Amino acid sequence: MKVLKSIGMLIFAGFSLNLQAEEAAKAVEMTVYRSPTCGCCEIWLDHVKESGIKIKDVVSDDMQAIKAKLGLPDKLASCHTAVIDGYVIEGHVPAADIQRLLQTKPKVLGIAAPGMPMGSPGMEVGNKKDEYEVKSFDKDGHFEVFASHGGS
Repeated sequence: MKVLKSIGMLIFAGFSLNLQAEEAAKAVEMTVYRSPTCGCCEIWLDHVKESGIKIKDVVSDDMQAIKAKLGLPDKLASCHTAVIDGYVIEGHVPAADIQRLLQTKPKVLGIAAPGMPMGSPGMEVGNKKDEYEVKSFDKDGHFEVFASHGGS
């Protein structure tokens, strides 16, 4: 009986952690910088909003200056750049990865989905899904894999 109670507590604890992550994401607003001509950015914004994250949408004609100011390495660049709870989010990063970042709070500058991978949130075209990685990066430009997403 103790084993069952322990398993039940673990399941409940996991549920509680998920709720805490969702509540943390809802409590923080993400500022998104994007070009006025980019349609995929708007689709990605909808994806993030559906996860419960509040959005402040800032349209800019000088995305390169914003990326440079925030310390984004050129090799990790994509189309839009966001800031949430002190972290930089670059490109078509899935909302679940953003929520995991907010929950785990690693000592990084941010996370990025470099380029514009087909099948990533906002880049859905037919059934094509590229394999891609979301990479974490620090202020010195070092990066490592934060999450991997499969293709089809």
